[in-house]
Amino acid sequence: METQRVLIGSVTGGRGGLTQDNTHAVEFVGEELGKLTIYGVGRDGGITDTRGVTQTLYRAEDGRLVVHVQEWSHWQEEPTTYTLLAATEADLGPDGAFEDLGHECGFGRPLTLDEALQR
Repeated sequence: METQRVLIGSVTGGRGGLTQDNTHAVEFVGEELGKLTIYGVGRDGGITDTRGVTQTLYRAEDGRLVVHVQEWSHWQEEPTTYTLLAATEADLGPDGAFEDLGHECGFGRPLTLDEALQR
């Protein structure tokens, strides 16, 4: 395991090159288990690379699962926010808060027929 360094807080780029940086660094020993990027929806209804969310799953050396969430925007005056959240294996499974990330990182399982029909 190695030292991981992530940010929490927000950064907002303003007009004229100004930047308001309200982030703080967080360091912990752990391993990165995987990452998922979910792109935003553009005006035409298709995906866009100008806004989105990147979720990164870590297992800390004490066994806790944590998710670093970066909600990002390349648009002027829209903030990019960073949060660090505790997660459980249930959060990474079907209908969990981080189901897609869990699937990407090997925590998912095939849905049952009833689960699939309820979607």
